[in-house]
Amino acid sequence: MKTNSFLHKNVVYEPGQKKNWTGRKTAPNLSNQYWYQDIQCLNLNNIQDSITPNFGLVGYACDEGVKRNFGRVGAKYGPQSIRDALAKLPLHFKDKIVADYGDIICIEDDMKACQSSFSNSISALITQSVFPIGLGGGHDIAYAHYKGLKKNLKEKRIGIINFDAHFDLRPVETKPNSGTPFNQIITELKNEKQTLDYFVIGVQQQSNTRALFEIASKENVEFVFSDACDIAFEAIENIKQKLNPILEANDYLYITIDMDGFSSAYAKGVSAPSPLGFSPQFFFKILNHVLKTNKVIACDIAELNPEKDEDGQTANLAAKIIDYIIRSL
Repeated sequence: MKTNSFLHKNVVYEPGQKKNWTGRKTAPNLSNQYWYQDIQCLNLNNIQDSITPNFGLVGYACDEGVKRNFGRVGAKYGPQSIRDALAKLPLHFKDKIVADYGDIICIEDDMKACQSSFSNSISALITQSVFPIGLGGGHDIAYAHYKGLKKNLKEKRIGIINFDAHFDLRPVETKPNSGTPFNQIITELKNEKQTLDYFVIGVQQQSNTRALFEIASKENVEFVFSDACDIAFEAIENIKQKLNPILEANDYLYITIDMDGFSSAYAKGVSAPSPLGFSPQFFFKILNHVLKTNKVIACDIAELNPEKDEDGQTANLAAKIIDYIIRSL
């Protein structure tokens, strides 16, 4: 590990490394068959001097926000857990270059520095026309990710689609945490006389206080309860109809996926597990609808906690989500 000038002095940056990508060997006469064989490992400090990939993975190795929010710590190990799962997936896309730009690692409790550095990395990727894919880390990744997008797209409307059991709209009382990112974004945009279209899919009433529902109402946050997240045709169509106004009103869309939105039957390895979440089948139907707009500019995975995962199930789901997004765009 080494500290780099591109990033805040109070973080450690570890560039993408091939040693973090391993998988099954294949016959020498075959072309690349797995992700690990095709991934490019690059350095954010040399971003202008290297190849320009279509997609760039950046790890946000931080769970200080989860700790502050009294969640189960361990999300800082999420980025490598996702890489381990991605590495072993068969390769089913052509003419797309995917790069691993490594990890931005939180030092001690300096989450602000980690967010600032991650935000700079997102801005740098957007400048190079690289689609950023964030690997969390706590959901405080979302504040940093959105800020990075806004640096380069100041005059554009960027809507947020959040797959999550929680609103994450808590006001900042002392320090920001994994439950405050969208309140922070809304507040800062208000100060700039701007508004945000924010849509949450999978909200669980028992996981959000009445005060949070009141904030959501006040800020015109659209949402769908988890019990409405059914794979029946009518349920899917109803959600699509609710989504369409936001999809149409924004220039770009940022998708953030908190793995605790899934039922713990599919995703046990998260900071705040619940059996009442949605299924992967439901998720992919809605995700596909959003991707078809051709407005999605970035995405990330949040709250994956490998220390609580079982047989890598949650990491495998996260990896397949990323693979699906890349294949679909």
